[in-house]
Amino acid sequence: MAEAQSKGSDAILTPANIVTLVRICLVPVFVAALISPWPEWIGYDWLNQWKSWIAAAVFVLISCTDWLDGYLARSRNEVTDFGKFMDPLADKILVIAALLVLVELQALPSWVVLIIVAREFIVSGVRMVAANKGEVIAASWYGKFKTVFQMIAIVLFVVKENPVIREWSEMAYGALYGLSWLVMLIALVLTIVSMLDYISKARHLIGFKPRKGSAAEEAMAQADELSIEELVIRAACSKGLCLGTAESCTGGLIAATLTNVPGASGALFGGIVSYANEVKRNRLGVDERVLDEKGAVSEEVACQMAAGARRELSVDIAVSVTGIAGPGGAVPGKPVGTVWIGVSSKFATRAFLHHFDGDRDSVRRQTVNAALSLMLQEIEKF
Repeated sequence: MAEAQSKGSDAILTPANIVTLVRICLVPVFVAALISPWPEWIGYDWLNQWKSWIAAAVFVLISCTDWLDGYLARSRNEVTDFGKFMDPLADKILVIAALLVLVELQALPSWVVLIIVAREFIVSGVRMVAANKGEVIAASWYGKFKTVFQMIAIVLFVVKENPVIREWSEMAYGALYGLSWLVMLIALVLTIVSMLDYISKARHLIGFKPRKGSAAEEAMAQADELSIEELVIRAACSKGLCLGTAESCTGGLIAATLTNVPGASGALFGGIVSYANEVKRNRLGVDERVLDEKGAVSEEVACQMAAGARRELSVDIAVSVTGIAGPGGAVPGKPVGTVWIGVSSKFATRAFLHHFDGDRDSVRRQTVNAALSLMLQEIEKF
């Protein structure tokens, strides 16, 4: 592990956070550029016909800073609690401000804004519940594409009413009008789908019963208070499966958590604590070249660890974890809380990237929960 240290979680005036604050401060500039009579104030009335284009350019500029602050935070290893709070808030302020301005200009009906704002409130509430219970709900590609289409739709709606376009060609205006609504409708569909995806992933946290049918789901329906480790052991025993672990940053905590469950010996076969790279190579068969080129905290290493544990322990399912629990060990692009979790079974070997918040103990506990959740999902395939 490199000796680079991450910035304290209480740091505020980092370059990434400054960019985020500038993004928020530029939101009123965008609003003023679009709805205020600023060309008349400066004595250049002819600029009125270009107001929407200028406002759209400001909006695009502000949107691009979202990529910039994320890049700075990761590349400089300056992921802070303040940044994690302000970055998504800045995006919401920008989008909602733009939508409200479009409603005021009568370029967009209010029901569109209602759907988008309602989704943000609902998802934020679900995230708060999950965080309170120590779980992390990973964002899906629905949410990422939703944001992209919302941004594009806003830009199109800002410029579509520009008088220059109508004067130039009614056909061009009609085409732009249709394109604007097409992109906005796609954004709305993704908005609703991403919300439902969050709710589905957190249904066990907000009181919804999982659908019946599988062994683990029936177990959850019968006893909502069962812990994730109890669900794993019960599901594995019901199907006669053997489980194994390969752990680096958790140091055996996953296996220890499973052994807290009475009757765990009916499913848990064993675990390998591969804290050192030598153990990863010699006991789990991790390729030394992969360790050198990709680093211990990587998708490739997590997959090879899981496959090695499944092979060496002769089990049906093996999970692996390799990450940076902190407070030290961070490197550029891999801040504290970066964890790869792998799983291997007869179906496939794969790994998933997680970014956990909190101190060392919190990161390790969240890693255990995520690994057990992944193991439970794999059990359900048998």
